[in-house]
Amino acid sequence: MTNKPKNLAIFEGNHIRRQWDGEKELWYFSVSDIIAVLTKSIDAGAYWRKMKQRLREEGSEVVTKCHELKFMATDGKYYTSDAADTETMLRLIQSIPSPNAEPFKLWLAKVGYERLEETADPELAINRALRTYFQKGYTREWINLRLKSIELRKGLTDEWEKRGVKEGLEFAILTDEITKAWAGMTTKQYKQHKDLKKENLRDNMTNMELVLNMLAETATVEISEKIEPKNLEENKKVARDGGGIAGNARKEIELKTGKKVITKKNFKDFQEGKKRIEEAKKDIQARRVSLGDLKT
Repeated sequence: MTNKPKNLAIFEGNHIRRQWDGEKELWYFSVSDIIAVLTKSIDAGAYWRKMKQRLREEGSEVVTKCHELKFMATDGKYYTSDAADTETMLRLIQSIPSPNAEPFKLWLAKVGYERLEETADPELAINRALRTYFQKGYTREWINLRLKSIELRKGLTDEWEKRGVKEGLEFAILTDEITKAWAGMTTKQYKQHKDLKKENLRDNMTNMELVLNMLAETATVEISEKIEPKNLEENKKVARDGGGIAGNARKEIELKTGKKVITKKNFKDFQEGKKRIEEAKKDIQARRVSLGDLKT
């Protein structure tokens, strides 16, 4: 089985850890995460252990279909935990009394199916991302930049994997090196600067911030391909060099414009700005109508 961690799935604001098995083309979901969502238990692990014991006593084969996979915890480390594919998870949910069971079943089936669709046609994933950003209120210009940044980030992580960098903590360390070199602060400090908590930093960057971050990551890939770093320390130096190129560009822009590139603006500010523009357009339109009435 391919035990490579993938992105989180989200159900009603709750994170569900999952891994994609490329060979079997199946999602494997963290059982304890799903139990936590459905039961609101403060100790989902204990709930699952008791539930497993009961299912075994009842002669259920569902438990045997669960697999032990390593999932990343909040401390950035990986721990072994039970996981189940969509079919097995749907059967397990039948044993969990919860008013959320039915909507969760529909969500789980949809999430599992969407990944299969996207494997066959990756453009579907891009279209879904486009719709999501549009629905949130981002501008078309920003969305185009953001989608490009996702593509470039994938190129960077592919390069890191090629150089033996481990996904998770080491990716985070190198990302920090790049961010410090171009923005002058760590990723955590950057998020604090924008008053963010769990929100995605890139989703709260301005157009200029996104462009410079893209430059930093692209430069890092180019340097890495040339130097071919052999270990984490060498990769950290490459990350600093790549980020430094964008850092110099940032300083030059600030010198020419007299304005700071790194702002405290986040998505809430983007929404507020768009709202003001829309209100201004409506006001102008109303004034035009009024002037037309006066003329007649």
